[in-house]
Amino acid sequence: MTTTAKDDLAAYLAANAPPDIGRVLTALAEASITVADRIRLGALAGAMQAEVGPSHDGMPQTALDVFADQAFVARLKGAGVRGVVSEERDEPVALDADGTFLVALDPLDGSSSIDANVTIGSVFSVLDAPAGPLETSHFLQRGTAQRAAGLFVYGPQVTFVFTFGRGVAVATLDPGAGTYRITTRRLEISAEPNEFAINVSNFRHWPEPVRAYVEDCLEGEEGPRGCNFNMRWIGSMVAEVYRVLARGGVYLYPEDSREGYENGRLRLLYEANPVAFLVEQAGGAAIDGWSRILDIAPKSIHARTPLIFGSQEKVERIMLYYTEGSASQRAPLFGRRGLLRR
Repeated sequence: MTTTAKDDLAAYLAANAPPDIGRVLTALAEASITVADRIRLGALAGAMQAEVGPSHDGMPQTALDVFADQAFVARLKGAGVRGVVSEERDEPVALDADGTFLVALDPLDGSSSIDANVTIGSVFSVLDAPAGPLETSHFLQRGTAQRAAGLFVYGPQVTFVFTFGRGVAVATLDPGAGTYRITTRRLEISAEPNEFAINVSNFRHWPEPVRAYVEDCLEGEEGPRGCNFNMRWIGSMVAEVYRVLARGGVYLYPEDSREGYENGRLRLLYEANPVAFLVEQAGGAAIDGWSRILDIAPKSIHARTPLIFGSQEKVERIMLYYTEGSASQRAPLFGRRGLLRR
């Protein structure tokens, strides 16, 4: 991670980003400050975790979910954005008819952890808008088409991690000045830390390749990996992404055998794609187990996917567990059975 003088975000974007992309990123950054201010108030802002209704998939929406959604959409008006897809809305919302970009976003990732004061965040993806009136199908672009992506981390510091295809930069909110300042110009994922993040309580539902990988990690120095690992699980994807970007390791949210989890749980357009773009730009890799995330063609705006990302070597090893396991359950990789391979 290469640090820099605390340049103002606006100056950095003016000097480095295409002007039209800079407008969109500036609008998103301004909206995030509004959201961060509300989060910082905690219970003083009212019952932020109060359920105010169901979302498009029947999951409960919190008051803070709705607040964040409205804040981002309002700021994007006039920023050159033709339409927005949000996790909090059934259908796209049209903004500027002459806008040249589309934005797909999760306005508030980790809202179930609001009451626990756990780090939460926002995630977004920026795409080119095809010609003509806004249509839902316009958003169904592969992740390789992304023009920019990023996430906001509302934690001990408010952090903005973003890319427009020229590496990953990090900006930190200066609360006194009410503006972001660049604190890292070139973020790269370390290959060193032996850390993995996964919710082990679901091990009985995992596919065989994931069970095998985790068991091999848990066997430590005595196992096939020949080293000890630490396991992490925050339960907030944005916090997990930032930790992996900052420290290395790997994160796994695989498909599993539970109803509704057969195709994974995270959203391809506005969670997996922007995360994969960031991770790849930082020198890492992101897959669904079998394939590169950015190569997957979305079938709907709220389509789900498994997501595995982290340092390139670790992700490539996990993909080997998938490919070798699919060829033959008798392959050496799966030759032993143990605690999690049952």
